[in-house]
Amino acid sequence: MSPGLFGGLSVVVLLAVMALGVPIAVAMAAVGFAGFAILVTPEAAYQVLAKDIFSVFNSYTMGMLVMFVLMGYLAYHSGIGKQLYAFAHKTLGYLPGGVAMANQVAGGLFGAVCGSSTATCATIGSIALPEMRKFKYADSLSTASVAAAGTLAILIPPSVIFVLYGLATEQSISALFMAGIIPGIMLTALYMVAVYVSVKVWPHLAPPTPEERPKFGEIVHTLKGGLIETMLIFALSLGGLFAGWFTPTEAGAVGASGVFLIGVLERRLGLKEIRAALSDTTKTSAMILFLLAGATIYGRLVAVSRLPFELAEFLTSLAVPAFVIMGLILLIHLVLGMFIDAMAMILLTIPIFYPLAVDTLGYDPIWFGVMIVYVVAMGVITPPVGINVYVVHGVAKGVSVQRIFSGIWPFLIAIIIASALLMIFPEIATFLPNAVE
Repeated sequence: MSPGLFGGLSVVVLLAVMALGVPIAVAMAAVGFAGFAILVTPEAAYQVLAKDIFSVFNSYTMGMLVMFVLMGYLAYHSGIGKQLYAFAHKTLGYLPGGVAMANQVAGGLFGAVCGSSTATCATIGSIALPEMRKFKYADSLSTASVAAAGTLAILIPPSVIFVLYGLATEQSISALFMAGIIPGIMLTALYMVAVYVSVKVWPHLAPPTPEERPKFGEIVHTLKGGLIETMLIFALSLGGLFAGWFTPTEAGAVGASGVFLIGVLERRLGLKEIRAALSDTTKTSAMILFLLAGATIYGRLVAVSRLPFELAEFLTSLAVPAFVIMGLILLIHLVLGMFIDAMAMILLTIPIFYPLAVDTLGYDPIWFGVMIVYVVAMGVITPPVGINVYVVHGVAKGVSVQRIFSGIWPFLIAIIIASALLMIFPEIATFLPNAVE
């Protein structure tokens, strides 16, 4: 058996092991270790296993990931999501479907501080769903709009998915964060358009709200209570990163420290909330680090099997344009995203498809990262394993998963349109990173 064929077989074995319920990090490490031992030597496999696990957990760069995760959980437990939703609701609530539109704005703003898709869904859902029921919004629209809003957190910086992509591909984290800003705003706007069109076509989804157009002073009032200060901390953290004042790790530390201080001074973070934030950060960070270690070990097997190079030779031998091959790559990511966790999927596929997309097809690595995140956003809201839908299902008591999925389609169409625009106009993602080089 050729090494390339062996590498392809390892992918099948890995997916089968995952389907059996083995933790994804363990599955990647085990298959990578066993395959490396067969292709090289058992002694070399043991060395790779020890070295890669130690290097991931001992890496200073990984501190950046922990800091951004901590920043997100501190923001989550401080209750800032309620203020962000109040601001969005006051600004947009008077429009047709305005309460659902507010979910998108609040999701984008909270995602900018949090960076976690599931935390954004849980936060916005717990606040928005009772409000939407009060205004007699259809369950399909209200729940689907919350699930879609959560996807904005993985696109608008600081995104944990961008951090993982940057670490896996050795791309600039600050460049990836900048690349996500315009596509994130564009997707937010398209989500709002999807709500507006849905309400106009099916008026029963969102009865008219009795609210009047708010005055400027009323909008400003919703910003009080630490919200402005928190957003300034966020601006300082990412602005300092973009300007070169901070390293990514330092930017995460500045953000986490700022959110912590504001939460304590505003008395929104007590001992209970701080303990919960630290506990959640520890669990999430450990999970991500184990995923990275497992993916690194499996990546060694992919490299020695020469699977990416043989796959590249096969695809480039086909008489089709590069964008068709890119479409196939994105389709594979979309299908995998329906069944596999977003972080695990990226770590699994990057060693295989990144060399093909960047080195062989010549696509910009920053653009490719944004496009992959768009596809991940589709995966977390599409059946059968759209994780955001299940998070919303846990918050929306009495609403079935099927009911939530039935309302997802306008938002899924919005992501498809956004992806098509990004394919046609890659400058949407590359403009800001190139402008500050």
